[in-house]
Amino acid sequence: MKAIVCTKYGTPEVLRLQEVEKPVPKSNEVRIRVRASVVGPSDCAFRKSDPLLIRFIYGLRKPKYSILGAELAGEVEAVGADVASFKVGDEVFGLSAKTFGAYAEYVCLPEKAPLSVKPAGLTYEEAVAICDGALTALIFLRDKAKIRSGHKVLINGASGAVGIYAVQLAKYYGAEVTGVCSAGNAELVRAMGADRVIDYNKEDFTVNAGIYDVIFDAIGKRTYGQCKRALTPQGIYLSTVLSGSILFNMLRTAVFGGRKAMFVTAGLMQNQENLAFLRELCEAGTLKPVIDRRYPLEQTAEAHRYVDTGRKKGNVVIVI
Repeated sequence: MKAIVCTKYGTPEVLRLQEVEKPVPKSNEVRIRVRASVVGPSDCAFRKSDPLLIRFIYGLRKPKYSILGAELAGEVEAVGADVASFKVGDEVFGLSAKTFGAYAEYVCLPEKAPLSVKPAGLTYEEAVAICDGALTALIFLRDKAKIRSGHKVLINGASGAVGIYAVQLAKYYGAEVTGVCSAGNAELVRAMGADRVIDYNKEDFTVNAGIYDVIFDAIGKRTYGQCKRALTPQGIYLSTVLSGSILFNMLRTAVFGGRKAMFVTAGLMQNQENLAFLRELCEAGTLKPVIDRRYPLEQTAEAHRYVDTGRKKGNVVIVI
């Protein structure tokens, strides 16, 4: 089968199209014919090993798993002898956060992996887009911040792959939503439900005091120290980007009362129930995919190069 192989950390040029052996499912696994995957900032981070902590988890000198790509959508092509909840022909979407492998024509996943029947009415490309940013936003907003009706929520990077779904989910939970993005993406963010949009080139949201119950930095561009003055006394700062600063402030604010700083490895906290929940929202028309660009598998390196610019809106999809 064809796959994008990464045998060392580095620039997008380390990603090479190769022929590799087609995986064989174990008794508890399904083999999926991958139809679509995505490239997001986290994929680029694993390719570059940035932050350096990645090397201590996924390979010190080179990637432990040479085929990258976590999110996927496709068809179940074979099932192991002990699999009961999926059958050949099922159209699915899901996540391979621990071993990756989605930049390939086929991948095997355990039956109990974060995997579910894809939303009716969505293409594979749209389903994998939802699987990308919405799963992350769900963990941060629902599970960590515990947002509810009436909360004032600010989302920095509101037009990105995580931010665009964070806006939609925050509105679903009844929050008053402020999105921060460039002027060129303001209408998109408003269309997704934001009550107010701030152009970061004209206004600095951190200069205001005590406005937001939750500040969700979906792109990791502003620190807790910068944002805390814009939080209410019991407000929460969330960041999707792991750094020494966020870890220090998590520990410090966990001990003392008041404003909190939080980070979580959202990909490792996913399950089938979360995917089923997102499927329901999609089928109800509450959650809508936003796709910026599509690339064929052979141009995965080019897709990484584009995501590295930090200028995309919504998702960048790999069509396989």
